This record gives sequence, C-alpha cells and structure tokens, in this order.
Amino acid sequence: MSKLVAFAAIQGAYNIVGKVEGMYKRALEQYGPEQKLEFPNTGYFLPIIYSLLGIPVRNLKEAGEVLKIARKLLPYHVKNFNHLPYLGPLLDAGMSALFAEEIFEAIRYVDDPDFYYHSETCDIENGKIWLGAADDVVMRKRGVEFVDGSAPGFAAMVGAAPDVETAKLIVEDYQRRNLYVFMCANQNGTSLTEQLIEAGIQIGWNTRLVPFSPDISGAVFALGFANRAAMAFGGVKPGDYKRILQYNKDRVFAFINALGDVGAEWAANAAGCVNWGFPTIADTDIPEILPTGVCTYEHVVGNIAHEEMVQKSVEVRGLKTVVTKVDIPLSYGAAFEGERIRKDDLFVEFGGGKTQATELVEMADMDEIEDNKVTVIGKDIKDLGDKGGRLPLGIGVKVAGRKMQPDFEPILERQIHHLINYAQGIMHIGQRDIAWIRLGRPAVEKGFELKHVGQILHDMFHKDFGSILDKVEVTLYTNEADVKKFTEKARAMYKQRDERVENMTDEDEETFYSCTLCQSFAPSHVCVVSPERTGLCGAYNWFDCKASYEINPTGPNQPVQKGEVLDAKLGMFKGVNDFVYKASRQKIPQYNFYSIVYEPMTTCGCCECIAAVLPGCNGIMTVHRDYTGETPCGMKFTTLAGVMGGGQSSPGFVGHSKYNIVQRKFVAGDGGLLRMVWMPKSLKEELRAGLERRGQELGMPDLIDKIADETVGVDEATVMEFLQKVGHPALTMEPITG
Repeated sequence: MSKLVAFAAIQGAYNIVGKVEGMYKRALEQYGPEQKLEFPNTGYFLPIIYSLLGIPVRNLKEAGEVLKIARKLLPYHVKNFNHLPYLGPLLDAGMSALFAEEIFEAIRYVDDPDFYYHSETCDIENGKIWLGAADDVVMRKRGVEFVDGSAPGFAAMVGAAPDVETAKLIVEDYQRRNLYVFMCANQNGTSLTEQLIEAGIQIGWNTRLVPFSPDISGAVFALGFANRAAMAFGGVKPGDYKRILQYNKDRVFAFINALGDVGAEWAANAAGCVNWGFPTIADTDIPEILPTGVCTYEHVVGNIAHEEMVQKSVEVRGLKTVVTKVDIPLSYGAAFEGERIRKDDLFVEFGGGKTQATELVEMADMDEIEDNKVTVIGKDIKDLGDKGGRLPLGIGVKVAGRKMQPDFEPILERQIHHLINYAQGIMHIGQRDIAWIRLGRPAVEKGFELKHVGQILHDMFHKDFGSILDKVEVTLYTNEADVKKFTEKARAMYKQRDERVENMTDEDEETFYSCTLCQSFAPSHVCVVSPERTGLCGAYNWFDCKASYEINPTGPNQPVQKGEVLDAKLGMFKGVNDFVYKASRQKIPQYNFYSIVYEPMTTCGCCECIAAVLPGCNGIMTVHRDYTGETPCGMKFTTLAGVMGGGQSSPGFVGHSKYNIVQRKFVAGDGGLLRMVWMPKSLKEELRAGLERRGQELGMPDLIDKIADETVGVDEATVMEFLQKVGHPALTMEPITG
C-alpha cells in the first residue's frame, strides 16, 4: 500500500517541477536572468535551498541552476516502482518538489508583489489574508518561543475541515496546547484559513494561526521557517544539510495535518517533510508509511477522526503538551495572548489613557491574607448593562509564602500581563500604572466577570510559583477614589524598587546566575547574568534569575559563584569561567563580561541587539532585531546573527539586551558607552531617558545627539564625517583595537 503513496508522491514531484520549469522559462523571457529573487525582508535568501544546498539564490539565473538540481533528483522509472529502493527515491522526489516550489514562490513575489501581505496580522477587511514568508523581525520574535519552550512546536495544516465547527474545534485545541498552526492549500474551493475567518477567529502570527498561502506551495514557508531557526538560533551553517535536517528532527517538533483528499502534489510535499522528520497525519484513508531506520515514529498516518487528530498528532511526533486548567468560563493558553479586541467587539475597557489602571503585587504575612479570596470593590461587569463601557481598575495581589521574598514582587507583577492575556477574548497591554485591559463581548456572554481576573492570577501564581508562595489574595478596585489611592501607593513602591535595582553593582554580589534556556538551539551558548549585565535576550535580569532558581532549583538559571576576579576591567572571573567551560561542553574556556574586543561573551540568536566594532570610527555600533536596514559594519541584524549567533565568542561582535546599553558596565573594558557611535534611530528613541541619564553621569549630557543613526548614514565614511562634525568622544580615545 505504501508503494501507492510513493508513486503518487513521485508523480506529484514531476508535476511540480514541470510546472515551475514552465513558469521559470516565462519569467526568464519576461524579466531577464538578472531579475532579483527574494523573500522580502529576510536574510537567508531562499531558505530551504540555501540551508540544504548552500546556494544563495539571488536572481533568476541562479534559480535556474537549482531547478536543474531539482530535475536530477527526480527518480527514473516512475511507472515501474518495483525497480526502486523503498524510501530513497521518495525522499529525493519530495526534496525536488520543495526546491521547485520555493522558486515558484520567489517568482510569484516578482509577478505579484501584493499577493502576500507583509505583516504579523491579516487585514481581512481589505482581503489581505495570506502572509507568505515571515520576515526576519517576525521570525526572530516568534523563533525565540521555540527556544524557550513557550511554543512546543507547530502543526502545518493543509486543506480544509469538512465544516467550520470542525475547523474551530481542531485549531482551538492546538491553541490551548500553545502550538502554532501554519496553514496553506485549498480543498474543494475553500481553505482552513477561510473557515476560521467565517468562525470569527482571529488569525495571524499574534494568535499563532498563520495563513501562509492558498496553495500547497506555501508549505515551503513553514519548512523554511524551521530551517531559518536552525541557522539563526542553532548556528548550523548553510549547506550542512545533514545537520539542518537532524537539527529539525531533534529540536523542532513539527508535523503535518492533511485535511481532505491527498492528491499527488500534496503527497510530494508530505514526502519532502519526511526528510525533516515531520510526519503527516491525515483524515482520509491513505496508506501508512511506518518507521524506518533511526526514525521511531510513523511517517504517514491515515484515517484519523477529527476529534482525535490533535492528540494523535502530538503522540506520533512524541511531543508533550499541557493544557492549562484555570477556573474561568473561557479557553486559556499562550496562543490567545496576541488577540486584539477591536472596537466592534469591545464590551468594557480599563485604563489605556481613558481611565486609570494600576497593578501591584505585595508580599504579606501568612496570617494576613486568605488564599483564593477575590474581592471586587466597586462596580462589576454586570453593573454596566448591555452596552458596557469604561471603568478605572486597580489590581492588588498579595502573596505569602515561606520562601517568598520582597525581591520577587516585581517578577510576579510582570507576569500579570501574560497571565491575563492568555484568556481567550481578553486583551492586556502595558504594566504597572499604565495597564490597559479590554474585554470582548463574546467573553462576557460566556460568563466572564471581574472576579475571574483574580481567579486567573490565583490559579496561575500557584501553578507557576507554587514553590515560593502558599497564599494568593486578590482585590480589584473600580471606584475612582479607591483606584487613585491605590495608584499613589503603587507608585511609591515602584520608586523604591527601581532605586534598589539601579544602585546594584557587580562588585556587591558574589553570586551571578546562568541561563542555559537557549542551549536547546545553541548548544555551546552560556549566558551568565549579573546585576550590571542583563541576559542578552532582554527577558532576564539578575532578580529574574534569582527568582527562577528559587522556583525551580534544577532549571536553566543556576547560581554561579564569580570567584577570583581575574580582570576587573574586562570582567573576567574564575568561577564564571569554570562554570562556562563545563556548561558549554568544553567549547568555551572563558569570556569577559565587559568587552566586545577581547573574548566577549557568547551570543545566540535570541539576542535583542548585536554590537560590532567600527575600527575606522574608533568606536562601536549596535543594531536591534526590529531594524531591518543596512548598518555601518556592512551587515544587517539577520546576517550578524547568522554569523555569530550559534553560541560563539566572536571578538569584535557581541550580543546584548537593549537595557544593557544603559547599564554602567556596558563594554566598560573597551571604553563603555562613550564608544557608541551609531545605532538605529528607533533604538535611540526607545532608550532616550537612559541614554540621557548615562550621558549626564559620564559628563557628556548631549552624548545621545552625538550618536549617528541611519538618517546620518549607513557606511563608516559618512558616520566618521558626522562624528568629526559633532566632536564625538570616541575620536579622542585610545585605539579600540589596541
């Protein structure tokens, strides 16, 4: 039976390659061989071809060479399959189809630049549904979730469910399990994407329901995403196809769901996915392909009932997912975090500039509070009538526990944003005293009340932080006078906390903390977090790591005794070196905390920013992941991350967080912030307050105005001219390269 599948897949590959060859010939005549080919705003050329073959396809001429390879991969004697070995020709045919489809999609971008909508969200009202290839900003932002485990994997779904309710049933189950759903291909004139739109479900990267393409060729966007993750976060080099494929099999937990009849071209794509170790689970009675070689699970599984498809898929792939149970009348999970409650769906909102909304977590004595007590003081949702409206809101959370410490208060407080957002139909933005919460009418119709906000925080604080706390009590204020009084108290506490963190120094602490979360993608990367050097991803500071260790003593954040100070200027410590050497599997013997020039800290693709030396300017530049333009070092962020983001220590380059730029120890061994000569304008504005404060401390209050950005230029010569004009301090410092 499986030979029938293989025959169909090989025939489908012949069809795909032939179709693309015809399209290519027409494009060559129409545009010429030098016509540029690319997936817009991506740094990995055509990523499947680039990662597996090491060939950077930049134009039609180079695409033609790859099409020749695709043609050669097609097996001979298709009509006499008995003459062929079993899986070899099938896998080659699948890969041939994918190479051709990637070229097809690249030419489509030339033929119709508006076919795909370049955004994280869809503009459904204007018919802009299909998102195409994820640009590098999206890939890095979302790819981090596959690193830290907040996204366990993805389901690539092709076709359409038999009806809208079944479509809704399947994808919401995946959302509750926090998986991404990548969608492409039509079935009987409709698609899963269109069914979800009909059901009123928000689609886009923000809700983890990603509509790539109406055609089966859109499968290359899902596989390309996986390969880009391997290069960006895992440091796998282009052309090392064995490591790329093995990496995806071992680290990217993905699978295909085929909804509807599996034709020849679908079968060809399924065969291609087998190369990645991604199995196909179908709802039709197609022949199964059983485990072979080192693969311990089925390649193709057929005839799975829709209500069993999600569970069967995660079982086949060996993926462990957890559905979070919270005592509220709504679905709950990280996939709902990106929902937006629009004006037409809005029932009630708190904060957002219209009213005051403030959040505060306080430590309390054990006998001072009552666990699972939620009190609403003031109007509740039901008091607003059928039309809804606006209310001020104060969310006061008191926690008590034998291991609870005042240092943990802001860590717990920052979780409020995520935990409320995970409820389907609720939107939360901001934190502290600038929070903004919106409740959609469907959530209220399902019975959601204000007390359920407190229930979410109680249940999830116990689930996530049960090792440090024993009691959680929540009080919700909606009377304006009460919220004003509560906000004044909260702001006083915020001020005390900020002053304490700002005044901490690395010299004051003997214990730093490791973070090895990203080793799932970059095995040799070891981040060590100190009070004056936050984690390069921007998500972890010293207090966060300390709290994480208290909560999970065997987790990725371990205490590291800094030990003997080997170099105070550069920031080298014997205890840290010993830990790094062991944790990096003997790959990294030592590194410096405060230098970009001499043995800098390792970098992984999760970093918020990458700094690089500009020797001609006697300074450094930095670029953050949200900036997609050129930089004076000659490389975009994506290129920099690909070169040195796999856990390497690369003199002249270093990854870091945004906040680290305004910390006192930022590249202090090389001259510190006074060496900064260029950064994107958007980053300067984001950090303006911190840069102005640090400039004052360094005796140069106008330092921020002396730092060039892309409006000045993106080459060293132009930047140097600007530095001379404004009198940048880097020009009078000793040579940065020694």
